[in-house]
Amino acid sequence: MSLIADPSSDERPRTTSWRLRAVFVGLLVLAVATISVTNRLLTERFTENTRNRAELRLTLYSGNLISELKRNSIVPQLLSRDPALIGALNSGDFSQSTQRLISFVEEIGAASLILLDASGRTVAATDRARLGEPHREHSYFIEALRSPNTIFATVPRESGGYRFVYARRVTSQSETIGVIVVEVDLAKFERAWAGISDAVLVTNSEGTIVLATEPRWRGLMEDEALGRESADSAIERAMRATQNWTSLPPDAYVQGEAVMRKEMRVAFRGWKMASFTTYASVRERVNGVLALEIMVFAILLSLVFYLLSRKSALRMALFQRESAELRQLNARLQREIAEREKMQGALRTAEQSLAQSSKLAALGEMSAAVSHELNQPLAAMKTYLAGSRLLLQRNRPDEALSSFHRIDDLIERMGAITKQLKSYARKGQDELSPINMGDALTSALSMMEPQLKRRHVKIDRVLPKWPVMVMGDRVRIEQVMVNLIRNALDATKLVQEPEIELMLTAGETATLSVRDNGPGIEDLDALFEPFYTTKQPGEGVGLGLAISSGIVNDLGGRLTARNAMAGGAVFEMQLPILEGSSSEAAE
Repeated sequence: MSLIADPSSDERPRTTSWRLRAVFVGLLVLAVATISVTNRLLTERFTENTRNRAELRLTLYSGNLISELKRNSIVPQLLSRDPALIGALNSGDFSQSTQRLISFVEEIGAASLILLDASGRTVAATDRARLGEPHREHSYFIEALRSPNTIFATVPRESGGYRFVYARRVTSQSETIGVIVVEVDLAKFERAWAGISDAVLVTNSEGTIVLATEPRWRGLMEDEALGRESADSAIERAMRATQNWTSLPPDAYVQGEAVMRKEMRVAFRGWKMASFTTYASVRERVNGVLALEIMVFAILLSLVFYLLSRKSALRMALFQRESAELRQLNARLQREIAEREKMQGALRTAEQSLAQSSKLAALGEMSAAVSHELNQPLAAMKTYLAGSRLLLQRNRPDEALSSFHRIDDLIERMGAITKQLKSYARKGQDELSPINMGDALTSALSMMEPQLKRRHVKIDRVLPKWPVMVMGDRVRIEQVMVNLIRNALDATKLVQEPEIELMLTAGETATLSVRDNGPGIEDLDALFEPFYTTKQPGEGVGLGLAISSGIVNDLGGRLTARNAMAGGAVFEMQLPILEGSSSEAAE
């Protein structure tokens, strides 16, 4: 017995040890992969955010710089027209000129204002120490004398850096009597930029640095400024490159530190602005996330060891629990199967009932549509039959035969209408042919003639002298016209003097307008919806306009409705005019 028990007792710890090692190695590989992927993705993301912030800062700095330059560019033009300064240059009395310039500089915000006479000597200045200073050899003085406009110049300082000046000549009676010089204070931007972690520089059109947060860069090209690195900084640069192994490739190095470079054009004389942002913030944020991930994986390893240690003790309890859950699940599935079979039977019954209801609804709709569409031809047939009976009684068979022919035409039309109703249901379209809209309107009025005479409706027809041709189905077009005339007739039931105006015009489209003097339309949005009607029950089911709209749309046209300003409703049927008919009409 002991010989059989010993191998099993040795195998169980060996299996547990192998599982522990496998779990440990798996978590270690997962941790390395997760940290590597997270490091790469977060570095790219935070670096992109840093780049975006650098671009926003450059946009702000550029806007401030342009605003300052433009604000000061107008000052020389204003001061060159100042009567007091012009009078002082003409009289040679500059006792009040300096005080006047000082009063101006406080409002303008410029670095300094200088008034030069025709010889280039300073006769008035906001800085009294500069009185008498010669400017004859400076380029801005010479260019200002030659140009009628304000000129801008960048002047190197002896102490380093640059002065930025606007200059404009002062004239009196078409003669140059002096020059006004405005120095722009751009150094304040250097001082403001120096308070941030980025390095910023501005270059002119020649690529020379004129503004920079690093004073030693001024007057140099950008490559020269960035290339001035000592041996110590180069060593530091190599060490930092090794330490920042997770950073993206740097754009440049500033004082031995890897930085990203962003450049933006300044909308002033070809100037450019560039900023250099360190990766320190990126590295700190990425390292914070990586430290959190490492902590999470350490906790997971601890939990794995804890769970594995309890696994063998809880295995039997887990098996029993799973067996009980499986039995409960099996019973639940049996109940769900029975309920589903019952629901499927009920669903089949409901589907059969729904199908039957749909058939009944479709039958009701078709019956209503047929009754609606055949009402007018039947009324006309009744009238013709009554007339034929009287003609036969009076021994006038030839005229009665003509009425019978009309009844035959109406029977054919009724068959065509039922055919069109079925085509409306299946959205079909028959073969089209050229149709004269004027003839179709005359035929539609002929169908409606009994109702119009009975109601004593005044019909105003406006038709062009030439034929208006369209491609379509004459029966369907006449059906639309009959529906529109019948709706106008119904709308004028309560009007003492009913009037219907029919206007046929030809342009880019063939347009038939039907206007009545009824009360108008209340709900234009739902007008063309099937089964929408304002008539009393038994007078209509609301299919006429829906069928008409479908017919016009199938023919490539449009049926619209609106209320007329003078009262009543206006329906417009627009169909594409047949090519060639409009040109013949014009001729």
